[in-house]
Amino acid sequence: MAEGILHRLAARHWPMLLLLAWLAGCAHEASSPNDEHRAAGQAIQAVYEAALPELPADKQRHYAQRLYRISGDTRYLGLIEAHGRRLLAQLERDIAGLEQPGYASSRAQEIVANYPRRTAKQRARQAMLAEWGEIAFGRQLLFRLIQADYYGLLEAVPDHERALDYLAGLAWQRFLTDPEVVRLYTAQVANQAWFLYQLGVVDLRQEMHGAFLAVFPGESVAELEDADYRNRLYGMTHIVIADSRYYQRWVSAERHAWILEAFSAEIERILDEATADIQAEIALSFLLTGREKHPVVARIRQRLAEAIDPATGIIHSPKGETDLARGEHRNVLALMVLNWPGRLHPGPDLSARVRPVTGTLRLPCVHAGTGLAVSLARSRWCPPFAEPVST
Repeated sequence: MAEGILHRLAARHWPMLLLLAWLAGCAHEASSPNDEHRAAGQAIQAVYEAALPELPADKQRHYAQRLYRISGDTRYLGLIEAHGRRLLAQLERDIAGLEQPGYASSRAQEIVANYPRRTAKQRARQAMLAEWGEIAFGRQLLFRLIQADYYGLLEAVPDHERALDYLAGLAWQRFLTDPEVVRLYTAQVANQAWFLYQLGVVDLRQEMHGAFLAVFPGESVAELEDADYRNRLYGMTHIVIADSRYYQRWVSAERHAWILEAFSAEIERILDEATADIQAEIALSFLLTGREKHPVVARIRQRLAEAIDPATGIIHSPKGETDLARGEHRNVLALMVLNWPGRLHPGPDLSARVRPVTGTLRLPCVHAGTGLAVSLARSRWCPPFAEPVST
């Protein structure tokens, strides 16, 4: 599917792609590097805007949410509202399920069983989560609650206090400070520490920070192998991004000075070894702290612009893959950096637009790989669960 989309887009947007090719070929002559970067970001955006209706729902949500928060463009509200409706239905089902003995444990086992296993990292994470009981369910519930909070919908979730109380009873401190968890799940650990704090469940930010430094001490960074080095960078970016409530507010450069200083000192290795996703999030860490003029931002912008394939208008995977769904995370982050407008838009607040599901819940669940929609009663859940936890 992705290759067919790209062929159609190449024909439709060839003037922009030719402009991008010209810019990439004569970047050293460009009188306005900002114009070059903007054209590169617009090339990515043209591809994804055209393909958006054909992407999976979680990719549509991820893209629309981020583009709305840096642009305020109301064109994205329809996709975000659809996510809000799914979110309320999923939360109502899980909170009702908490009344049933064994529900959380069964859901955790189901989540672990259906965890992606395509890569060695995913398989290691699946094995790790299997050792933590109901945490696998807890982290999914936490993600959905913070998303509802972002949309102004938390108070609309029936009995949401029960879910917060349930989360408060889980072993978050042990989980978020366990060395193996921190090493394998670094970005998620950062997210979850901030989500728990922002929802008023528990403040484990300092404990998470201490565990992070114990696993990745500054004096040993030069000795880290590629995978661990990338995990460390990814975790550091997510401390900043989660603090911003995912691109909804500016954050303190002073609070995160240790992160920004490390990125600045390590920029050569970052450009040599980090993926485009991580490079983009490093630039976003500077942008969210108001440091757009920092040299790191300019160098990463140029690297991202140069990474775009003029023939397809997107940044391919490190292996050269062009799948639009798998590449959405990498490309939306890149276009955010390249087209950064310098303004943030919270929410959106959906409290007047999306209503909770009440009574008997009938939620359409799509089984991965089949497209088969099944309606389930409120007392049951959907195997495998419809939308994975993703930021």
